[in-house]
Amino acid sequence: MRNIIGEEHRKVNLQAIRQLWEERVGCDVELEAEGRIFHAHRVILSAGSDYFRAMFSSGMKETHQTSVSLLLMGAPELEALLHCCYSGDLFLDWGCIFELTSTALQFQFQPALSLCLNYLEQQMDVHSCLDIAAFAEAYMLSDLLETAEDFVLMHFQEVMATPKFLELPAEKLVDLLRRDGLCVPSELAAFRAVVAWIEADPAQRLSQAQEVMTGVRFPLMTFREFREVRAVNLQMECSGDDDVYLYRTALREFGFGDSSPVVQHRIRYPRDVLVVVGGDQLNPDEGQRLPSKQLWFANSLRSGTGLVKDMEWRILGEMPEQARFRHGISILDRKLYVAGGCYYYSKADTMKSVYRYDPLTNSWERLSDMQEHRSNFTMVVRGDSLYAIGGDRDISTNLDSVEKYSVETDTWSFTHSLDQPLSGHAAVVWGGEIFISGGFNLKYQCLVSTFLYHPEQGTTYLADMAHDRAQHCMESLAKRFYVAGGVCNLREFYTDQLSCESYDPISDTWTAFTPLPLCHVGAASAVLEGKLYVLGGYSQEDYSEARLVHRYDPGTQRWENMGKMAGPVTDIRACLLHLPAHLRRSDGQKGL
Repeated sequence: MRNIIGEEHRKVNLQAIRQLWEERVGCDVELEAEGRIFHAHRVILSAGSDYFRAMFSSGMKETHQTSVSLLLMGAPELEALLHCCYSGDLFLDWGCIFELTSTALQFQFQPALSLCLNYLEQQMDVHSCLDIAAFAEAYMLSDLLETAEDFVLMHFQEVMATPKFLELPAEKLVDLLRRDGLCVPSELAAFRAVVAWIEADPAQRLSQAQEVMTGVRFPLMTFREFREVRAVNLQMECSGDDDVYLYRTALREFGFGDSSPVVQHRIRYPRDVLVVVGGDQLNPDEGQRLPSKQLWFANSLRSGTGLVKDMEWRILGEMPEQARFRHGISILDRKLYVAGGCYYYSKADTMKSVYRYDPLTNSWERLSDMQEHRSNFTMVVRGDSLYAIGGDRDISTNLDSVEKYSVETDTWSFTHSLDQPLSGHAAVVWGGEIFISGGFNLKYQCLVSTFLYHPEQGTTYLADMAHDRAQHCMESLAKRFYVAGGVCNLREFYTDQLSCESYDPISDTWTAFTPLPLCHVGAASAVLEGKLYVLGGYSQEDYSEARLVHRYDPGTQRWENMGKMAGPVTDIRACLLHLPAHLRRSDGQKGL
């Protein structure tokens, strides 16, 4: 209660100070910029700007002046920054963001600068990222530069289609192409980017072809891909340009003419890693299924020859107590929560225990048990609480109950029940609301329903999916929910569901997107670097394991094969977790 009262008191004080400023009560200095006069309080300016604090407190001549002329500041920027000092708000858009950021940096308005930098990071897209990178480099904003360049590397194929890409200096383009973290479907995309860049100004850029082509890793191309390289080269020869020799030389020198036996893959290390928790797998030697206590993580993403992708898997550790599958996991305050699930396959093997993993200390903590035994359920984070929704009590009974976990009190309490028992469903939190799709009903029939669940008010039904499904994946990405995998009731018996669809929560409509190339029932999913990952699972047709990882890119609307998983693949759960550097550097925990 004391914190709430303190926050409210600060808001009241700030409003009073702003009112005094607007009414010019107590203003003791005039600031002039571009012929406009602004009234202010020295103490407020000093609190919001290191520049003005030094001006008014260091004995400079302005210390005692009642009017100060600011020759290097524009009037619109001064007005916006003063408004920020008195209100804590800053109205930002792309028309003013760079001017405001440079002014806040120059005159050391730290609160305003933080708001500007946050805006640039959060609103960054394929059309603005190159401008942001150039701006950050010019003003030596190292953190922003790193973020912007990493964004360019992540979304390179989309960025190369923008007009700004064609304006890049040769040295910057080479720098980007030489980065291991460059994300391209294959090396042919990098080559096409170079060709587009050269053809934007061939008179000037053909002479730079040899240098720029050094960034393309031609040995990673297949012979089929290299036919396109040869075709482009022949086209350039037919153009009759005197400089084409240099272009052809670049292809020969840095392409298949390279005698080096070692071909460097592109290896990307995401800031957050994909972590796979628990699950089970078939032991082919013993002919039985083995539940797992293991946590695996994808330390790096690798691009090889052609479209070949792979993920470097490492073991993070093991869960305490028993192995578990069909469990629930969530991330809250950068800590992993694991709850419920099954430890084996009989009716009494459902669990209600809960643990929390802290990657900073690499340690586990036992928390209070859930009220119900649950498996095949969802657990999500809403606000500062966890919600365990539905699930199976045992192998033949599913639940309509929902429990809320309070981190502060370490207690579980029941909230409003679902309209009907539900298991094998999927859920996401968007805009502070919980959205649930599909699942099994009381008779274990697959559902098409989508609804919004509110802990106090219950269920509000939304537009149905086009296809019924259960034991599927649903993730929130770019203001849409993407649904993939699972089983359906297409025939008398359960059948693999390959169709995929996405939901727009604004218009309450579903739209089909590219079907999965292979079945993924009981798979895990996560969104990493703006792409949807579907990991593992099995086929309902013959119960064979689906060991592959598939990645969907909303930009290209295609699924990519990202290689095989190393650990358990069935009834697993996945999340993103930020791991300390020493856990990622450890060579002793490498997987297969």
